[in-house]
Amino acid sequence: MPSGVTATTLRHMTYFPPPAEELRFLDSELRQLDARRAQLLARRAWLITMIQQAVQPAPPVWPSRPAQPGPSARPEATAPGVQNVLLLLGGILLTIAAMVFTLVSWGHLGIAGRSLVLGAVTLAVLGAPVALLRKGLRSTAESVAGLGLALTVLDAYALHEVVFTAADGTTYAAAASTALAALWAAYGTALAALPGSTALRAPHPAALAVAQLPLVLWAIALGGGPLTVTAAVLLTTAFDAAVALRVSGRPVRLVALVCAFGTGGWGVLTAGLLSLGAAGPSAAARAAALLLLAAVIALGVARFAPRPELATGMATTAALCGVAGLSGVLRVSVPGDWVVPSCLACGIALLAAARGPAAVRRGVVLASAVVQAGAVLWAVPAVGVTLLGPVAWLRHIWAGAPADARTAVTVDAFWPPYAVTVPLILLAVAAVLATAVRGQEWRPRALIAALTLTWAAALVTPAALELPYLVGLLIPGLTVPALLAPALRGTAARTAAGLALLTSLGLALRALATEPATLAVLASLTVVFAVAAWRGRQTPVSAAAALGWATALACAVGASAGWRPEIVALLVLVVPVAAALLAARLDDSVTTVTVEVTGAVAGLVAVGLAVADPPLLALVLSLCGVIVAGTAVRPDRRDVGYAAVALFVLAAWVRLAAWQVELPEAYTLPVTVPALLVGALRRRRDPAASSWTAYGPGLAVTLLPSLATAWSDVEWTRPLLLGAAGLLLTLLGTRHRLRAPLVLGGSVLALVTLHELAPYLVQVTDALPRWVPPALAGLLLLALGATYEQRLRDVRRVREVLGRMN
Repeated sequence: MPSGVTATTLRHMTYFPPPAEELRFLDSELRQLDARRAQLLARRAWLITMIQQAVQPAPPVWPSRPAQPGPSARPEATAPGVQNVLLLLGGILLTIAAMVFTLVSWGHLGIAGRSLVLGAVTLAVLGAPVALLRKGLRSTAESVAGLGLALTVLDAYALHEVVFTAADGTTYAAAASTALAALWAAYGTALAALPGSTALRAPHPAALAVAQLPLVLWAIALGGGPLTVTAAVLLTTAFDAAVALRVSGRPVRLVALVCAFGTGGWGVLTAGLLSLGAAGPSAAARAAALLLLAAVIALGVARFAPRPELATGMATTAALCGVAGLSGVLRVSVPGDWVVPSCLACGIALLAAARGPAAVRRGVVLASAVVQAGAVLWAVPAVGVTLLGPVAWLRHIWAGAPADARTAVTVDAFWPPYAVTVPLILLAVAAVLATAVRGQEWRPRALIAALTLTWAAALVTPAALELPYLVGLLIPGLTVPALLAPALRGTAARTAAGLALLTSLGLALRALATEPATLAVLASLTVVFAVAAWRGRQTPVSAAAALGWATALACAVGASAGWRPEIVALLVLVVPVAAALLAARLDDSVTTVTVEVTGAVAGLVAVGLAVADPPLLALVLSLCGVIVAGTAVRPDRRDVGYAAVALFVLAAWVRLAAWQVELPEAYTLPVTVPALLVGALRRRRDPAASSWTAYGPGLAVTLLPSLATAWSDVEWTRPLLLGAAGLLLTLLGTRHRLRAPLVLGGSVLALVTLHELAPYLVQVTDALPRWVPPALAGLLLLALGATYEQRLRDVRRVREVLGRMN
């Protein structure tokens, strides 16, 4: 120790033990803490058990050794839950016993005994909850009170069987339900008014449930018809709604809500059916009065509803009930064509009648939207027939002009009844959407919907009004440029372009009725879409549509001139040429793609038209190859060159097939030579490219079909030439160390040699004794086994040599 260290310094120094000793010390401390924790957990579990048993705890007895805490068995049901189940089962059993006594054992007692027994039991059961409530046994009091209420029902039944035997069943049921509802409500109120007791949950909800019957039963008992019974149901709904809005007790409010929705739905549905089945204005007016009553009830609930969602729903229901009632009256009062427009007018009028709180106004607006949507859905079949009906002209091309525009769209279909006013309905809804919707979020969507509805109205007007055929062509013909003329953007522009395309399609189909109309319409559509594309109106769609209609125009011109389809194919090729020239000058990539795709489709149409004439088909394929090759000159379309080569090869094959050439080499060599040239160019640009990628496909295209043909060829010319080619390829592959020519050429040479030597091998096999082949095979196996290691080295060297080749 240095001499400068004093005793004071040593006294304040801290000793740090080695890590192993410190670790043992920490483990010992942790074990002591775990033992103490186990003791405390055991004591805690014992205390909890003693508290649950509600027993005076005995003097604590500490275990002799620490007990390890284990999972305690938790009860699966709580004590209050078990109590309620027991009370409920007891009440049900007592009620069943009372029913059996009343229905089965009633006849064993006299009239006095019956009255005394039922009266005494009922009074005793109804009075028992008073004492139970004073002792704080509320659950037991609930169970006993429920039993007492059930006994009052049995008392009513017993009175009917003994005292009021001559009374009508419906009348007695109405009186009994009225009395029971009043009695149960008074009983619940009386128990709540007792000093020191709390209100029971059962009597008032039960009274409310029984209160659903009196009005309906009294209406039936007094001979009321469906209208009277429905009115009673709706009045019951009003009572339930008032209770639900004014009573604060949760059980009563919940039962009132359920009853209100149930009886309200029943009443509205019945009133609606009565309105639909009304045969005259008087019956319709009475049904409308019921619907108006339902509307008043729903509107009152909306006015005092505590939640905005409920207020909105009730306001919507009220408005719809009012419109339904007026619609029922209009249905039997106005002509059939004007029923839906009248209902739509009522729905639109709701927008002006929307007053009151925001939630109520929102519900009325929602009801108006529902009515308008229903009117639009009613008009959909007429619009669908107008769009899809002209498709039938494809089977009746140039059959003659129809009588009118409706006949032009209903070739094989039928026109929906009462659809004359469809254009008016669509225009009215479009006007509402364009003027009434003001929100920044919904305004653009409303304008797009208004545009679509206006287009549908213009499209269906000629057929709805049965205008002349030429007018039926003129209106959609003017609709197309009207949709493409405005400088729209975004979703509106795309919607307008799509609608213009649909209109042009329907117009072209309707024009198929006569030859002049077809030519005029197709020419007009081509010009209109071309001008729209030139002016930048949705250029991708407009340019593609112009090329498509130009293709159809070329086909129509050829058919009008009486040309054969093969000749018409040459005229159709003008469209792919125009598309290729146009795509080369466009800057927009999307427009370029659509133009090229449309040109490709036109080329396919030309090929389909020329299929019946192989020489002309070969010419068409060659011309398509020229067009595609011209496209491949562009730097961004180099890959299209493969398609050009494929078209040229296909054209050559078709030409050879037309000449009835059967040599497979004549079909494969036109593919092999360009493929080898392309492979050589690729190897020059990329010396690391594999020979299988560069030369493999080109060589396989010729060698494999020729080998398959040579295997069954009896002549010597093809095997000789094929063997020479295989030998040449093997030498070239060896010279330039290329794997693909070496493997393919060697394989072909070996197979051709085997094919040529096969007859001689068969002769030798027949001349040898039967034991010679097995003996030769055994000797071969012995030789291979003796030189196995050397053979493996040789094979490995051959593999390495082939691996070093490209």
